[in-house]
Amino acid sequence: MQNSDTTKYIIHAIIKADGVIERPDVVGAIFGQTEGLIGADLDLRELQKSGRIGRLEVNIKSNMGKSSGTIEIPSSLDKVETAVLGASLETIDRIGPCISNINVVKIEDVRSSKRKQVVDRAKQILTAMFDEMLPESQEILDEVRQSVRIEEMTTYGKDNIPMGPNVLDSDAIIVVEGRADVLNLLRYGIKNSIAVGGTNVPQAVVDLCKKKTVTAFTDGDRGGELIIKELLQVADIDFIARAPDGKGVEELVQKEVVKSLRQKIPVEQGLDYYQVGKKRRVAIMAATRKKTAGKSESSIPEEIEMKPAKEELAEFEAPVAERVERPRQREEPREERQKETRKESPFQEHITQLSGTLSAHLIDEQNALISEVPVRDLANALRDINGNVKSVVFDGVITQRIVDIASEKGIETLIGAKMGNIVKSPASMHIETSSEL
Repeated sequence: MQNSDTTKYIIHAIIKADGVIERPDVVGAIFGQTEGLIGADLDLRELQKSGRIGRLEVNIKSNMGKSSGTIEIPSSLDKVETAVLGASLETIDRIGPCISNINVVKIEDVRSSKRKQVVDRAKQILTAMFDEMLPESQEILDEVRQSVRIEEMTTYGKDNIPMGPNVLDSDAIIVVEGRADVLNLLRYGIKNSIAVGGTNVPQAVVDLCKKKTVTAFTDGDRGGELIIKELLQVADIDFIARAPDGKGVEELVQKEVVKSLRQKIPVEQGLDYYQVGKKRRVAIMAATRKKTAGKSESSIPEEIEMKPAKEELAEFEAPVAERVERPRQREEPREERQKETRKESPFQEHITQLSGTLSAHLIDEQNALISEVPVRDLANALRDINGNVKSVVFDGVITQRIVDIASEKGIETLIGAKMGNIVKSPASMHIETSSEL
């Protein structure tokens, strides 16, 4: 009898016969027809007596005059000898009076299976033991911070929607996807966010959006895009912000959170990209005008209710020289500046052609049109240019994202329909709106 502790391999074979056969027939055929075939050293009877071959496991079933089944032979031989022994089985072509066929399907390495079992069990032991151990100092701090954030989190409405403590008191709120997003924003001091829990936006959130200036802040994946599409259909949102591609809001560090919110775009700029219908566009714009009534066009919703460390915001702040010079330029009488610009501006023809088209013109240094692209594709188009574009005129909102990309590509002039929230303006780039020309 084979000792299972010494088994190295198991030969697995399938058998088919044109007739009715039983287990003793198969075992007898194996011993009889392989005898002397591969030498005395690999004689099955001798190998079984010495314990190097175990008991043959044969399972046979018969149906409609045909028989089929499996054969398993445990082996403590080396791999070469085991392979030769397996191959010898395939020479058996008759069992009793029946024509038969045996085919070896695999040779299982028992030690490999045992190694896998050891690894799986080691994982269980490691997890169980270390979960019971005391946390390290950093883990203690994180645990305390987490408990504080959970205590700060409140719920809204009968559906117990997760939200920050300042949502009801703030004029501006941030709508995010889930509870983990609210927790992450609380971690960085942003206390006016509320979750929608994925798709199927709760009615309580829809009603709240009618009263607040709303920024939709979603993950940088397909799911985040679908949630924005749903919000555009059912809620009155004013701005759209996205996490970097492939990242979730709950994964972002403070610098990424602030950058994503600073680069939000006004909702009217996203209507075309997110394929909002004409009737819904009118409703969204009417809601936006109603909420912004009495406010200046340049006012910025204070949805980021925190004071991040200076090093986290350094790259988003305009240089001191720019912050001083820009207001000084606005002190000139608007009428005189408009007259002077109209005389000197070479872009008036492009502005006229683009009005109401939601398109953009990429222009070379001779003021000649290189190409025209939809505004929704402008960022990608700018990334692909090779240095021949010097000016961009487009029928859309100038955002920080567009400014940053244009600056990297050496654009000298940027003209849009409206000015968004620009906090960092390169000194080498001239930025204006078409209404000022």
